Amino acid sequence: MTASPPAALLDAEAIRRLRELDPSGGNKLLQRVVTAFSNSLDRLLPDLDRAREASPPDFAAIRHVSHTLKSSSASLGAMALSARCADIETMARDGQAEGLPDQLDAMLDDIQQVRTALAALL
Repeated sequence: MTASPPAALLDAEAIRRLRELDPSGGNKLLQRVVTAFSNSLDRLLPDLDRAREASPPDFAAIRHVSHTLKSSSASLGAMALSARCADIETMARDGQAEGLPDQLDAMLDDIQQVRTALAALL
């Protein structure tokens, strides 16, 4: 039996559902989903950096990145990251700069923790 993911980072039920789709592991579904998530991060995070550096911040780009990550992180059971992305998406949609840098920094920290937790599953 495979160990459960860290409760604070990954929802065990979401991981279980992914594993159920490939019970033998022969198709390496979980590994492929985690790799796709990581590749998505590698594409999106430079866009986020550029959006943050713009003056004023590029709210449309921040909203796009946070929206994309909200969905993909939820599909992997990273519910806290998904919720933070939803908050950032709302802030960006509303053009709210106050508090946004702190939320983005926290999101980046969350991403690193989720990446570590996902790597431990493989």
